[in-house]
Amino acid sequence: MRKYIKNKLSVIIPTYNEDKNITSLITEIVNHIKDKDYEILIVDDGSTDETPDILSDYAEKYPFIKIITRENRGHRSVGPGVIEAFYHGYDQVDVSQFDYVCKFDLDLDLPPKYFEILIERMQQNPRIGTCSGKAYFRDIKTGELISEKCGDEMSVGMTKFYRRTCFESIGGFVRQVMWDGIDCHKCRQLGWIAVSWDEPDLQFIHLRPMGSSQQGIFTGRMRHGFGQYFMGTGLTYMTASSIFRMLHPPYFLGGAAMWWGYVKSMLQRKPRFGDKELVKFINHYQWQCLLKGKKRATEELNHQQAVIWKNI
Repeated sequence: MRKYIKNKLSVIIPTYNEDKNITSLITEIVNHIKDKDYEILIVDDGSTDETPDILSDYAEKYPFIKIITRENRGHRSVGPGVIEAFYHGYDQVDVSQFDYVCKFDLDLDLPPKYFEILIERMQQNPRIGTCSGKAYFRDIKTGELISEKCGDEMSVGMTKFYRRTCFESIGGFVRQVMWDGIDCHKCRQLGWIAVSWDEPDLQFIHLRPMGSSQQGIFTGRMRHGFGQYFMGTGLTYMTASSIFRMLHPPYFLGGAAMWWGYVKSMLQRKPRFGDKELVKFINHYQWQCLLKGKKRATEELNHQQAVIWKNI
């Protein structure tokens, strides 16, 4: 029998050199969670701009904001580096005091009741282990909001919202590239549901689009291709996924960069994820997605895995 405390939420935010965005974004988060039983823990991952001073001012003003500072290590790897910063904060929290944990990025523009709605959805369905809304980015030329096209079977990496008991049962995030895909597959393997919803009250703006990086969006898409290779994704599924991405901004070059990142990693025989049972589980699921469509394959798998969840 699962027992929950009182909807307490710990929001852990790794951040690095965000002085241009941080004031408006933290103010927005504060407005969302004030008068609620939430905690904000911000891990400054060695910022060299004005971020530390801004964070200090907020911590003095709001007792539910805590700041943890890491020394600048000269290099911050995208993906795994963020998770290292997350755990630097997570390991200093008594997570047993919280029902929910959220790994959150500071480059987002959230709708007003984002956290409240996610908690309500989890209360309605105790099998939901991780969930999120959907990310959009604004086209530089037209100003139009464009979906990042994250699948409904995943919670997005920039707002990884977790039921604490689920997060603990999957062993948390792997400290590797593609951590934000591996975790959702692990959830399903253990009978939990991973889901995201594309609804107006859960749509948020991502100020740095999926697959972008300090070196540029195409480098980021190649890195995503390597991440898929590392996770154990098969070449057939990766090819289909890359073609799908070619139909959406940044169109052909974005999808091609993902595919080449995968194939280049394969040709170089780079190491892959070591959990062979999970990789086998992922491969079977991906083949079912190709044969039946992702929606039907996910529904069938979630139904099949329900018995496993009941025995956790």
